[in-house]
Formats: sequence, C-alpha cells, structure tokens
Amino acid sequence: MKVAFFDTKPYDKPSFEHYGKEHDIQFKFLETKLTPDTVELAKGSDAVCVFVNDTVNAEVIDKLDTYGIKMVALRCAGYNNVDVEHAFGKIHVTHVPAYSPYAVAEHAAALLLTSVRRIHKAYNRTREFNFSLSGLTGFVLHGKTVGVIGTGRIGRLFIDICKGFGMHVIAYDKFPAKDSSIEYVSLDELFERSDIISLHCPLTEETKHVINQDAINKMKKGVVILNTSRGALIDAQALLEGLKDRKVGAACLDVYEEEADIFFEDRSNHILNDDVLSQLISMPNVIVTSHQAFLTKEALDNIAETTVNNLLSFYEKDGVCDNELCYHCNRIEECKKDRAERCF
Repeated sequence: MKVAFFDTKPYDKPSFEHYGKEHDIQFKFLETKLTPDTVELAKGSDAVCVFVNDTVNAEVIDKLDTYGIKMVALRCAGYNNVDVEHAFGKIHVTHVPAYSPYAVAEHAAALLLTSVRRIHKAYNRTREFNFSLSGLTGFVLHGKTVGVIGTGRIGRLFIDICKGFGMHVIAYDKFPAKDSSIEYVSLDELFERSDIISLHCPLTEETKHVINQDAINKMKKGVVILNTSRGALIDAQALLEGLKDRKVGAACLDVYEEEADIFFEDRSNHILNDDVLSQLISMPNVIVTSHQAFLTKEALDNIAETTVNNLLSFYEKDGVCDNELCYHCNRIEECKKDRAERCF
C-alpha cells in the first residue's frame, strides 16, 4: 500500500515508519501541505494521510477521485478542514477520535497553572538573575469555578484534573455525558459563573466563535480563557478587545483561528503579518503555544497505530472502519450501519 503523507514533521516519521514496516505500508513523506496546488503529488498513491492544516476541499477531493485514490486518512481528531459532505460517495474519510486524551487535558492544566502562578514570567526573570517577586502574585485554583465547554474524552479528563485541585466544575455540552455526575448548565450561565473557561468541543457551524464579544460581555471580570481544541472557537479580535478592556484577565491558547500558515514552522526570522496574533503574544497575560498539546510520545504512537489500522481496515476489511466519518449518518462520527458494512 502506498500512502502520500502530507505536512510531514520530523516527529511524525518514527512512529509511522515503525507501523508502516510492520504492515507493508509505504509512506511517501512530503513536507508540503495538501492543497489544490500540491494535490498532484498524491498521484500513484492508494491513499493520502493529512493533518489539521491540510486542505481537503471539494476541488482536492475531486482531483484525488480522478487519481483513483479512495481514502483520506486524517491523523487527528478534528475534521473541519475536510468537506465531508462532498467526499460522500467518492472518497472514504477516517480520523483518529482519541489519541492519548490525557496529553491535551494535561497541557490545558499546564497552561492554566503557568498563567495563574506566573511561571513563564518567573522563568524568564531568573534566567537573567532577577529574583524579584514583584508582579508575580497569582491566585489559588482551589474553590474557583471552572466552566468546561465540551465533555468528550478530553473534557472529562480535564474535569477530573480540576476536581483534583478542589475546583467547582460546571459544564455545557449539546450532548451531555450520560450517567455522569457533571453539573450541566446553559452556555449563558456558564459564562456568568465561571472564573475559568476551558474549551474542549469540536469546531462546527454551531460552535464557531462560541467565544465572541457577546459571550465575553457576560463573563466575570478577570476570567481566564483556555483553548486547546480548535482556534476558530474563539473570535480572536473579540478576545483581544476583551483583554485590552481588562474584562478578560488572561488567555491561554494552544490553537489560533488563523494558525494554518503560521503554526508548526519556524517564523523567528520573519515579520509576522498577523497583527492580532502579534498583539496577543505581546501581552504579559497571554500564553500561546503552537498547537503542541497533543505532542507526547504516547500520543504520537497512538496516532500512528490508529491511522495505520484505519488504512488496513479499508484495504483489508472491505472498507469497514470504526473511525470512518460519514456525511450520510445523522452524526458524522456515528454509523447507521453499526460498522458492519461499507458506508458506500
């Protein structure tokens, strides 16, 4: 099996090469992202493997279809960069629904602790032998109310971490977890009551800019906002204004709305043309990491193993795959056929 592997980074190769050799899969590692201009590089392959910032729109799907490629294997959970509706009936799309969810939940907690205890500022100071404590006053998490938007695997693990700190947890989810002890509230109530808000939901038309100017207006003064999910869940301009107005006390972002042409690359010798991101990074109460929440040895291994199994399911099990994304179904990640036969 030949697979065109787009947007390759050095940390991707070891795990995929390991599982590829085990199952006689030949990965063609390409540094470029998949776009309408680069899709021709996939010619001669049986499938393509893509990541969060690759473009799998209608034009790309049609070209892949003409090349005889019948599978797009996402090595991530999110699929907002894929036109799943257009792919239906032409190309099968799979994803990795869970890859060490602990990694993302723990990163969110690390960002929160770093922010509220000013660890990043103290680290920079002591490297210059500045041992002053002025300006490093933080606050205790115990007893604070954290609002969690999205209670899937990662959201629930983050809730467990917060409970370990003695925090009071409230949550919002369109599809609440059954048989859980989670206190679910409306989105407006979550905005009004939370000292800290953490986003753990997928990006859909409904959730795009769930954090916007109206939402920020409803929040407590000094609220801390965390996002380790998808950048477009937050209206970045509204967040910037909220920080300038001192309504938002701090922001911790592992994702950014316009990250596609910025994150995952070394831009240190270039002028950053994104004025909003430049201003956010310049603020002392904002922490930005470049979509690294998933980046652990365990997660990379899980991603490679699951992606390879998805490929094998399609080509060795007549296209029956537990992780297929299907527009035909009521909810894209679920299956009317109970994964007993091909989606189409």
